[in-house]
Amino acid sequence: MTSRRTRERLIGRLIEQGIDDPRVLEVMQELPRHLFIDEALAHRAYEDTALPIGYNQTISQPYIVAKMTETLLNGGTPERVLEIGTGSGYQTAVLACLVGRVFSVERIQPLQEKARQRLRQLGLRNVQFQHADGGFGWPEKGPFDAITCAAAPEQIPPELFEQLAIGGRMIIPVGGRVQELRLVVRTDEQSFDQQVLEGVKFVPMLSGSVR
Repeated sequence: MTSRRTRERLIGRLIEQGIDDPRVLEVMQELPRHLFIDEALAHRAYEDTALPIGYNQTISQPYIVAKMTETLLNGGTPERVLEIGTGSGYQTAVLACLVGRVFSVERIQPLQEKARQRLRQLGLRNVQFQHADGGFGWPEKGPFDAITCAAAPEQIPPELFEQLAIGGRMIIPVGGRVQELRLVVRTDEQSFDQQVLEGVKFVPMLSGSVR
């Protein structure tokens, strides 16, 4: 279930799909994904698929986690990263192994508490958490060198544009029934370059917070 051979098969699939950053591949091979899902689904932890984590949320497909992380790192190693949607904490942990500091916002408090415990268990201490509506970002901690989002808004919230540092990169799924993963790069105070990376399917970004 959690053997090295099982993890290596997952890494092989990621490489076949075009993931080639050795830092990302190494972290995803070593990080115990089975700790981030319910025990009943642990036997599927190293499949390249999204899995339910409760509250109508999912742990993202490993390929998508790898793709988003690799794309962020392509602009250089960011010091300050804003993550919208802590979820299970798996993407949070991957980022925490590779960047300076992670600021993670989650609207569903029980999910975030579980994620906090998992990261503490793994000894990852460069993450700060906030229970809030992720569509507003975390303005008090900005600007950010990178922003990643695990839920899809119909349109990118203006607050996220504002909190992206000049030269910063944002990876975010956008859309409703049909979604696309976008890379947004802030080129100066007023200008942003946007690039569509591929079609995706994420849970929708919802407003408000849940205790």
